[in-house]
This record gives sequence, C-alpha cells and structure tokens, in this order.
Amino acid sequence: MYILDRLLSLFSVDMGIDLGTANTLVCLRGKGVVLSEPSVVAVRKGTNKVLLNGNAVGQMAKDMLGRTPGSIEAIRPMKNGVIANFDITEKMLRYFINKVHNRRWGYRPRLVIAVPHGITDVERRAVYASAERAGARKVYLIDEPKAAGIGAGMPVTEPTGNMVVDIGGGTTEVAVISLGGVVTSQSLRVAGDKMDEAIIQHMKRTYNMDIGPRMAEDTKIKIGSAFPLDEELTLEAKGRDFITGLPRREIISSEEVREALREPVSSIIEAIRLCLEQTPPELAADIFDRGMVLTGGGALLRGIDKAVARETGLRVVIADDPLTCVARGTGVVLDDLSRMSGVLESSDTEY
Repeated sequence: MYILDRLLSLFSVDMGIDLGTANTLVCLRGKGVVLSEPSVVAVRKGTNKVLLNGNAVGQMAKDMLGRTPGSIEAIRPMKNGVIANFDITEKMLRYFINKVHNRRWGYRPRLVIAVPHGITDVERRAVYASAERAGARKVYLIDEPKAAGIGAGMPVTEPTGNMVVDIGGGTTEVAVISLGGVVTSQSLRVAGDKMDEAIIQHMKRTYNMDIGPRMAEDTKIKIGSAFPLDEELTLEAKGRDFITGLPRREIISSEEVREALREPVSSIIEAIRLCLEQTPPELAADIFDRGMVLTGGGALLRGIDKAVARETGLRVVIADDPLTCVARGTGVVLDDLSRMSGVLESSDTEY
C-alpha cells in the first residue's frame, strides 16, 4: 500500500477544498488558492447530464442562472452547506479536480474538504462518498470554523479561546475553538443566500417588483450594509413589474436595503450571543482580550463588524481576504497532515 501511495503521489497533487453553497475554492499545497468558481452546474432538465460535454460548471453555469430555456436547468447542488444533489455534486467535484490537474487520467489526490460543523453523520458520509467517486484516494474532513480560523492565522491548536464567525453562502458557523477542538458552537442556515432572499422580498413588498437572485446579490454587494454608512448609496435595480408583467427599473437606497437585511443580520448576531453564553469562563476571558474574527463572504457586508461589536461589546476583526480563509486553512493543513491530524476526520479507506 505504501509503494502504491508513493506512485500515486507522483501523478497527483493533494488539494484542499472549500465546498460551499455559493462558491467552491480549491487550494494546492505550496501554491495557495488556484480555483474559485460558483457552485453551479447546468444540466438538461429531468436528467443529471451536464451540458457542453460536462463543462457547463462553475462561472459558465452561473451565467445561465435565470436565463435558460425550458429544456435546460442551472442548479446549485449544495444547499445550506450540505449536498442536495449527490450525483451533480460528484460531477462538479470531478470537473474542478480535472481543471486543477489539467488532465483526465493518472490522478488520485488526497482531499481535505471543509464542511459545516453542524451537519449530520449522514451528510458527512455523503461528502466522503461524492469525493471518493469523483476520484479521491483519501478524504479528510475539517469543520469550517477550524479551517477558517487556521486560514485567518489564529492559534486554534493552542490552549486559548479563539472565536470565529464564518458567514458563508448557505450557513453561518460560530465557534469557540481551543486545542484544535470546537468547545462551543452555533450553526445556522442564515447567511448570504438569506440576505439575497430578504432583498427580493423587500422589492416585492415595497415596489411590486420581481428581481432575480443575481440582481439581489449585486444589490447586496454594491450598496448592502449592516451599519449606517458615512455616505449612503443608491442603485438602479432592474426586474419585472408584478402588475403589468413588463420590465421595470427602480432606484433604491442603501438605507432601505439595510432595513431589509435587518432580520438575517439580527439572526447572526443572536447566534454569536448564544455561543458566547455557552463559553466557559476562562475561554470567555480570552475572547474578551482577543476579540473575534469574521470570515467568509458575508464578512464583506459593509459595517457587519461594527454591528456585531455594538451588540456584543467585543473587538471584532475582519480577516484578510475573508472569502478565501476556509480554503487557505485547508492548504495549511495539507502542508503538514501528520501534525494537523487532530483537527481532521478521515474516511476509513484509501485507494
């Protein structure tokens, strides 16, 4: 087995994967993040056949969202941080592995995959199975908060309290980590997607206007905020009038988008408060001194750090390049799998 493993290593490059609801990122040992693509696949409706010879994956597929004819469907196989479509997830993983290796034969990489801390054993087994069927010879899982903390440069393996809030596309993971383990945590399925949905509902209620998920996401990125801005912003939103059915546009402000986002942001802050309430006193003292770190795409929402700091009274820091923290954390683990084995789970078999 050792000789076989050495031979396979000559053809393969081990990978760390942040398998997210909105985006999938791949990190290679010694090279950092080499791929970041939307977790979207375009298939022929009613089948699992991926279009364009299996290449309608990632950004190409996302560009089709909301714009496909009846015979084509652009889907997101991950929902709320877990696998919603097993076969499509396998094909998406295989596509990304092929793209990074730039060949379709001779690769059997070891994978370190980040998953939400709150997923069930069944959901974890689905990740193992999808990755193995996609071509991995060994699969390790790491909880997203641990990977995010490692990627943000936090000393998660030391006996000190490290608080991480990872706001992704489908889930928000709040965790206090010490000695490589999660001491207290809250996992809620409120994150970037719920923010987009809140903006869509606001446009329906206020303007009788239907906008798509891409327009909602664009609105969130360009003028969304969780805290009053020094200079408020405006944006031209485009969609369809509910009454006439005709295309329409409307100028909206950052103040009204902030009000629309109040509920999902409040849910995230409440999860942080609950996690702090469950934290042992010694670790709570560490967090009081060190503060907490925000990671994930949701950390880029304007003023989210100020809103959390106002409600908790703690110092809040946004990690450098928060979008890639989880992926970079898997890369750090790959650099020394033996030393970091304490933060990992692994499948039983190796091929």
